[in-house]
Amino acid sequence: MQNKYPPHFHSTPTPTTMDVISPIQILHTILALFILYGGWRIATSIRKINTKKISKVPEPSGAWPFIGHLHLLGRTQDPIALILGALADKHGPIYSLKLGLHNLVVVSSWELVKECLAKNDRVFATRPSITGGKYLGYNSAIFSLAPYGQYWRDIRKMATLELLSSHRVELLSHVRATELDSFIKSLFSLCTTKRTRTPHSPVVNLSELIEQLTFNMNLRLIAGKRFSSDQYHEENSTACRFERATKEALYLFGVFVWSDAMPFLEWLDIGGHVSAMKRCFKEFDSVLGEWLEEHRQRKSSEGKNGTVESDLMDAMISKFEEEDEIAGHSRDTVIKATALVLILTGSESTSITLTWALSLLLNNPRVLKAAQEELDHHVGRDRWVQESDIKNLKYLQAIVKETLRINPPGPITGLREATEDCYVGGYYVPKGTRLLVNIWKLQRDPLMWSDPCEFRPERFMTENADMDFRGQSFEYIPFSAGRRSCPGMTLGLHVVHLVLARLVQGFDMKREGDELVDMRAGLGLALPKATPLEAVLAPRLPVELYY
Repeated sequence: MQNKYPPHFHSTPTPTTMDVISPIQILHTILALFILYGGWRIATSIRKINTKKISKVPEPSGAWPFIGHLHLLGRTQDPIALILGALADKHGPIYSLKLGLHNLVVVSSWELVKECLAKNDRVFATRPSITGGKYLGYNSAIFSLAPYGQYWRDIRKMATLELLSSHRVELLSHVRATELDSFIKSLFSLCTTKRTRTPHSPVVNLSELIEQLTFNMNLRLIAGKRFSSDQYHEENSTACRFERATKEALYLFGVFVWSDAMPFLEWLDIGGHVSAMKRCFKEFDSVLGEWLEEHRQRKSSEGKNGTVESDLMDAMISKFEEEDEIAGHSRDTVIKATALVLILTGSESTSITLTWALSLLLNNPRVLKAAQEELDHHVGRDRWVQESDIKNLKYLQAIVKETLRINPPGPITGLREATEDCYVGGYYVPKGTRLLVNIWKLQRDPLMWSDPCEFRPERFMTENADMDFRGQSFEYIPFSAGRRSCPGMTLGLHVVHLVLARLVQGFDMKREGDELVDMRAGLGLALPKATPLEAVLAPRLPVELYY
């Protein structure tokens, strides 16, 4: 039989003294080095542990087993920004909460916010996976919840260039103008019709009307759709279904879901939020799918030559025409997800900001009168204010800034997650820690703002005149700051300024009765007003301007 081993395999040379001693010495040396290295590693680990303990972010006492501090967030029905703000009053501008399996750091002072969103912006640029993103956000295909990476950069860039850039906002000004003209006519008709039926001044539900206005503006820009007021009240109409689904989605994005803290509890669906998300998603996905198919059929019938995209959905169809999959998501999923997030965030945040602004003006008649006087001086009463006039209306701009300070459209930033170890305020923050910036609390900091809870637009014409919305002054960031700041800021501000200017110019407004407007905040992603805003309106310009 042939020997399968090489010839030298079985050879056993006669050892010498040196042959025996040398390997043992080498072995001892290696073992000694391993022992020394192991001791050094243990000492280093102990030193690191002690350092981490010394510099650990402070946290409230009373954490419960398994759930940590979750019980602190569910004691009241207040919005989460207010609950976290109350904790900051007790524990300072930076504290840590143990929420199930995750650690959450909450910051609310400008110095700490600057560290997080400027110095450590890249470290905190990603999003953790959450239940809302999974079941409402097309498995985090909506770019506001997508993890930091190439997909997020590409989709955000596309949305910005196609809809949200200054150039595109200016190019699409006719859409805002026509929708606003229609809104003013409807409001005038509503006021005059009610007045003919009753001797009393008409009371108008401004919240509902403004929601419909901003929803139609956004819908036309994104999907080329608009709905009449009658369609909103038809139970089975597309308008009613879609608006109801988007409102529920915004609410569900703003509530606490137990499985976000303890994923293994998802099957229990405590509170029923997961099943509500699935039901809500099915509703709006069906409508978005119908609209996408309509766009495709129209594009096919018009042919490929000379077609100009009329809305964002058209632009996305053209851009992704050669791609079946983008970063693991199907082409249709990316289009629907991007359309959805822009409809959700654009419509809701704009209408809520306008509702808060009008509520503050109704509670401060002096400010309302001063704004009307400014409009009368710079624009007059013989024509409507236009977007080109806004740059001259400094007091109106200050009113908007002050509204966004008191009631920011994003009261807390979306969850961020540290992709590596870092330090914030001298405290060690390990990789995987989640971060929230409490913008609502930040912008009411008495150390930075005199009379922080008082509505005083004049502050933005005097001591805070240099502050803007761009995220450079970290004590004032209503649209957040850094890589994850709101890309729709430019479009949203155009709409808010113009709609508010038209309403203030076109109508005398006052509260119904002597009681102040209820300023309590409700639950939801954008801190909506808890109760609808109703006001008594009367036209203040020549009648022919309203037709």
